Amino acid sequence: MPHKILIADDEPNILVSLEFLMKREGYEVLLARDGNEALAVIARERPALVLLDVMMPGKSGFDVCQEARSNEALSGMKIVLVTAKGRETDIAKGMALGANDYVTKPFSTKDLAARVRALLEPAE
Repeated sequence: MPHKILIADDEPNILVSLEFLMKREGYEVLLARDGNEALAVIARERPALVLLDVMMPGKSGFDVCQEARSNEALSGMKIVLVTAKGRETDIAKGMALGANDYVTKPFSTKDLAARVRALLEPAE
C-alpha cells in the first residue's frame, strides 16, 4: 500500500507540480490549499508525510506543524516545510517546531523526491 502524502500550499502551480511528482514516485496524494484545510485532512486521513508551505492563508505552516506535533497520535507523521522563507531564523523555527526537514523554494524536484523517500523509507 503506497504511503499517503499531503501537499499543503496555497499556490496552485506548486500543488499541481508536487502532486504530479509525488504520484510519479508512487505515493497516494492528498491536497490542501490553506492551513485550516491541512489540519482537517491530517486529522481525517493521517498521512505518512506532509509537504507544508509556511506562508498560507488561515494558519501558517508553522502553526500547522506546531498543532500536529502537539497531537500524540500524529507523532510518527513526517513534516517537510517547503517555503520561500530561507533565512536561518526561519529554518531554526521550523525545525524547533518539529519539522523533519526544511526545503527552500525554488527547489530541485529530484532532491525533494529523494528527501521524501529517505524520510518514508529509511535504510533497513
